Amino acid sequence: MTTIVDHPNADLMPDLADPTAGRVAQAREMASAQVQLIADPAPLGLAAFALTTFLLSLANSGLMPVAAEPVVLGVALAYGGLAQLLAGMWEFKKGNVFGATVFTSYGAFWLSFWAYLTFYAGGIPAEQHGVAAGWLLICWGIFTVLMFLGSLRTTAVLAALFAVVVVAFFLLGFGALNGITGLTRAGGFAGLLAGAMAWYLCLAGVLSSTFGRPVLPNKSLVG
Repeated sequence: MTTIVDHPNADLMPDLADPTAGRVAQAREMASAQVQLIADPAPLGLAAFALTTFLLSLANSGLMPVAAEPVVLGVALAYGGLAQLLAGMWEFKKGNVFGATVFTSYGAFWLSFWAYLTFYAGGIPAEQHGVAAGWLLICWGIFTVLMFLGSLRTTAVLAALFAVVVVAFFLLGFGALNGITGLTRAGGFAGLLAGAMAWYLCLAGVLSSTFGRPVLPNKSLVG
């Protein structure tokens, strides 16, 4: 007698050879369909990054009085922090490791920025504030270098954005570490440029969704 396993067409009959195969395949198809139903979270993450970065950079560049800098705290908590963190979680759901890592990390950056200024900065001696802030920013600059390398497989504008953010972090970091106002202001202007570029990418994503086709140039670096 010829069994199902020995049957010459057994590999073409997964449901008969393995009763669970059909259910597993169906579950995978349903999971894939559910992921496709999730809207692209990248424009939200980019918008949150853009607005918060732009607002803080107004103070760093000297275009807004430093005394007005606390206005950033609420935005850093709600938008740059929580909204970007949510965007990162949705990127995990869509299987985008790069987007998930970027948005979750920078969301955590803004949450930690808010927490630092709200709860912990007062516990650091005044003469050490520059050292603390400087090394914090430099460490985030190193992380951004790693993400810049990953962005080289995305689009030209996104890769350029990460390059500008790297410059901004290191200028701000060394400016704070050495007490050089000129570096801090230069980092602030780099941050303004980064915010504008992130807004551009946000708009490009939103318009692509609403118009059903690419509207703003954002050339892929792949292929």
